[in-house]
Amino acid sequence: MLRRSMIAGAAASMVAPMMGGTARAAVPHPYDWTAAPPLDSRQAFIDWMVANRGEDPGYLGERFDRYLQLVTHHDVWDDRDKRAFLMVPRERFVTPANLARAYEWHYLDIGYGVTITGPHTVARMTNSLAIKKGERVLEIGTGSGYQAAYLANLTDQVYSIEIIKPLFERTGKVYADLIAEGYSEYSAIQRRNADGYYGWPEASPFDKIIVTCGIDHVPPDLLKQLTPDGMMVIPIGPPGAQHVLKITKSTDAAGAIKVARSDIYNGAIINFVPFTKLEGDKIVGTHSG
Repeated sequence: MLRRSMIAGAAASMVAPMMGGTARAAVPHPYDWTAAPPLDSRQAFIDWMVANRGEDPGYLGERFDRYLQLVTHHDVWDDRDKRAFLMVPRERFVTPANLARAYEWHYLDIGYGVTITGPHTVARMTNSLAIKKGERVLEIGTGSGYQAAYLANLTDQVYSIEIIKPLFERTGKVYADLIAEGYSEYSAIQRRNADGYYGWPEASPFDKIIVTCGIDHVPPDLLKQLTPDGMMVIPIGPPGAQHVLKITKSTDAAGAIKVARSDIYNGAIINFVPFTKLEGDKIVGTHSG
């Protein structure tokens, strides 16, 4: 069990927030991988997070209420993943217009024709990968930056690709501001503005890959960049009718590679934004056939 001790401290200061609003106090204590907030009491969670992370009690209450729903719907089940959800200030990754809806079930618009995925889907896709600290994880579709922030509480090796350059730049500012405030775990996130269909060969192989946009097939380069026993979660299917599949890669005794697929929603349809593609420096169409 992760210990719930207080973390020893950095001095408080004031810095500008990432997504707008009033200035925020710096995180009071340095990040500690072995420390976790209480998982079984709303007030104890709020008190711990205020003392150790300096966050707003109102949003913390909303976060804990959503966490209870995640557990009830079996979207998160491992204690490390529960901790990861509870440690990430989702309100910092939505647009100012959606602050009041930050912890709602559904996805929210973040501009540029894309969305921040709903917390239930993020949690289930992430927990399905059983990410361990030290594993190399690739995310396709940085978007708001929320998913990669979640991953950064599970491993210290996170790679994320975003195809939309203005969104890539805006999310970079979000991360920079949070890191300046003391969210040092986000320093582990390495980012690239590129077409994620081709993965990140220079940083491969990856133990786990998470794809946050819909496509009608598994990109061959992503499968190739998985380790011999790696896993990927990816929405597969036509627009508006995707199934979130877990792809498990393995090698048999003879050295032959095998790929197994399972549906993490048992056949339910989950909608995602399309997996777009680059031609030169312009986004043109999608990678679906």
